[in-house]
Amino acid sequence: MKKNIYRKGALDILRSILVPILFSLAIIGMIVYGLGQTEASTRAEAARILEDSIRRAVVMSYAVEGRYPESLSYIEEHYGVHIDRNKYVVHYEIFASNLMPDIMVIEL
Repeated sequence: MKKNIYRKGALDILRSILVPILFSLAIIGMIVYGLGQTEASTRAEAARILEDSIRRAVVMSYAVEGRYPESLSYIEEHYGVHIDRNKYVVHYEIFASNLMPDIMVIEL
C-alpha cells in the first residue's frame, strides 16, 4: 500500500498554523515591551532636563545678582524656565541667599 505524500495530518496542519502565529505574537510582545521601556526612559530624561535647566537658571541668577532666587516663580519670570505643573512637582528649598538651594523634580 502506497502512502500519499501530499496528505498532511491534523498535527502537521496545526503545527504549520500555530508556529507562525506564536512567533508573530512573540515579536509583537517584544515590540510593545520595547516601546514601553523607551517611553519610560524618555519621561525620566525629560525630568532630568527640567532639573538641569532649573539648576542652570539658579546658578546664572547667583552669578548675575549675587544671590540665589527666593522662589521658583522668580526663576520662571526672569530666566524663562517653563515648568509643566501637570507633569512635574518641583521641590525648591532655599536655606540662605548664598547657599545653593535644594532642587528636586518629581514626575507625577
